[in-house]
Amino acid sequence: MATPELAVISLGNELTPEHRRAVEILERVGLTSYEARAYIAVVARGYGDASTIAGAAGIPRTSAYKVLESLCRKGYTYASGGKPTLFKPHPPLEVARKLQGDIQEVFDRLESLHHLVGQQGEPQLVYLLYGKEKVLNKMGELFDRASRTLVLTTPQASEIREELGKKVANAVKRGVEVTFITGPAQKIPEGVRHVARQNLLASDLLADGAHALLASPGLEACGYTDNPILAEHLRQFLEILVERAEASSRPPG
Repeated sequence: MATPELAVISLGNELTPEHRRAVEILERVGLTSYEARAYIAVVARGYGDASTIAGAAGIPRTSAYKVLESLCRKGYTYASGGKPTLFKPHPPLEVARKLQGDIQEVFDRLESLHHLVGQQGEPQLVYLLYGKEKVLNKMGELFDRASRTLVLTTPQASEIREELGKKVANAVKRGVEVTFITGPAQKIPEGVRHVARQNLLASDLLADGAHALLASPGLEACGYTDNPILAEHLRQFLEILVERAEASSRPPG
């Protein structure tokens, strides 16, 4: 039986055209280049430790374990016990179905927002920022200015905690009710309410129900608004997200 061409991870230092396209598509749904290459390698091999997957994917061995752990948090792979740790793929079609559901949810939300703004006949007043540093700085501003509530939904909780941990802690000290909606295995800052939800695509931040920020999966760009209509729409969406996450975590009966 012929080996699928996609399983040929690289030719020298160059990806095959088919593999390059697969990596590009996975990047569009929120994976980094290293994560996309590692996931393809895990699928192609069936399983492997970090060193083996790094060699197959053509990524640095020093980065491989962190990359594979990130794939586990995002629901693409899972780790088995033992030493060395072996990583296995979740079935690609299951991952695809989950992504399709999440993407549909996002676009349903955007369509609702589009309809709402059209009905109101008001300008959207969304300010765009590009570059991870600028996005994180804007998030920091919202943490600093919040006086009542902060709700953050993100697949990047560890990075935001590392970059903005002091601002989060200061908000908690001021008496701000801070909620993180993120993966179940994430380390959450002390004093922050945690709502577990898997396979989040993008990051949203709502301060005091009035200032809203929506960022791309890798935090490379964001839209910010203090338009009350748009901020209220995001507040309602995040409330629904929390209700669904809490309902799914309750034992049956």
